[in-house]
Amino acid sequence: MLRFVISPEPQHDVSDTPYGQAAALLKALAHPGRLQIVAELAERDRCVHELVDVLGIAQPTVSQHLQVLRAARLVTATRVGKENRYTLADHHVSHIVGDAIAHAAEHR
Repeated sequence: MLRFVISPEPQHDVSDTPYGQAAALLKALAHPGRLQIVAELAERDRCVHELVDVLGIAQPTVSQHLQVLRAARLVTATRVGKENRYTLADHHVSHIVGDAIAHAAEHR
């Protein structure tokens, strides 16, 4: 007996569209620690140890969050002596985070 398998229509890959890219950006920001880091970097560039001191988060955790933010191209690092200084890649992301925090505060 012959069986035919009907495959579903291929779904449209949205990962390279503005919607897919926006979703990836929001996914990279979807952690309170990363939101805090972006908020701090919106004020000024910082080294890891400065973020650790300001946020009270362990150094390995801060480094992991920075790695996620760098992979999403939301922050950049510049070598200064023995340290990396982190800065926001652009300030659109600080507006997104600021608006999200303001929105959350309004609905508490």
